[in-house]
Amino acid sequence: MSNIIPYTELLTEMLAIPAISREEAARSDFLENYMKGWGWPVTRIHNNLLVGDPDLPGAGILLNSHMDTVPPVDAWETDPFSPVVKGETITGLGSNDAGASVVCMMEAFAQMREKTRKHINLMLLISAEEEVSGNKGISSVLPLFEELDAVIVGEPTGMQPAVAERGLMVLDGVVRGKAGHAARNEGKNAIFEALEDVEAIRQLKFTEESDWLPFPGAQVTMISAGTRHNVVPDLCSYVVDVRSNDRYGNERLLEMIRSACKAELTPRSTRLRSSGLDGDHFLMNAILEAGLEPMGSSTLSDMALIPFPSIKMGPGDSARSHTAGEYIRTSELKQGVSAYCHLLEHISI
Repeated sequence: MSNIIPYTELLTEMLAIPAISREEAARSDFLENYMKGWGWPVTRIHNNLLVGDPDLPGAGILLNSHMDTVPPVDAWETDPFSPVVKGETITGLGSNDAGASVVCMMEAFAQMREKTRKHINLMLLISAEEEVSGNKGISSVLPLFEELDAVIVGEPTGMQPAVAERGLMVLDGVVRGKAGHAARNEGKNAIFEALEDVEAIRQLKFTEESDWLPFPGAQVTMISAGTRHNVVPDLCSYVVDVRSNDRYGNERLLEMIRSACKAELTPRSTRLRSSGLDGDHFLMNAILEAGLEPMGSSTLSDMALIPFPSIKMGPGDSARSHTAGEYIRTSELKQGVSAYCHLLEHISI
């Protein structure tokens, strides 16, 4: 390995700059200056940093990870913005999700950009607002690409490539009844009506199996009704968390749930879609030829917003994300760089 970029030191410097979603400007400034210092052509869109030119010849392949983090939870015993290096462990907010992927992709880009130039237009995007799926994140950059042949999204997967990912849709339901006096058993209780919807959602059946992902899920996670103990409520609202897969998209699931329920159901958004890589895509072939084992992922990432063939793959463990004491090991960083380069070497167009 060439160690063109001192990526371990870069990670600790980056983690010391807070970058809560929608507040990434200082970290973006730091990374932009770092990239320019290496002579890379950087385009900044809001706080997103794109290295490369989408119009250059060759198959367009994008390495993408995110610089932003969630806010720290209360259980941190150290300062989450003061990374602690102890042995081979680096502890700090965003170290695992997804700072490790950011620096490993930067090093892989540095190593492979010239090596692959004859057949690949390799680009790098360090994006913002991933943790909130914000409009000024990757969604504001994607219009620059008329087409991309493949995207590799950096998220903690233990460097196992996720070739499919579940999507997310949140529904707001409103059931209407008729108010009345509880003592006289008057009116039409909206709670009772809503309970029928809850049971109908629980009984939904799915028959088409995905090769990589579990069946879709729909869970009523919040419910609210009533103003006084002696008034039959005329309105009950509830929230449904819906997880789609590559067999059942958000629009199809919305139609199924609406047909089973009495409520007025309104999706907050349908844009966080499930995805799946075609089995005959060149990126799937490269994964298999590189000796990597593909999998499906139930966690959400920017893959949900990318309309091009994509996989999710990065150093670290998803179970550490968003936790107090989040960490990454230097051995995982080394493995990450090696695996990214190994995969790019096996891409044949």
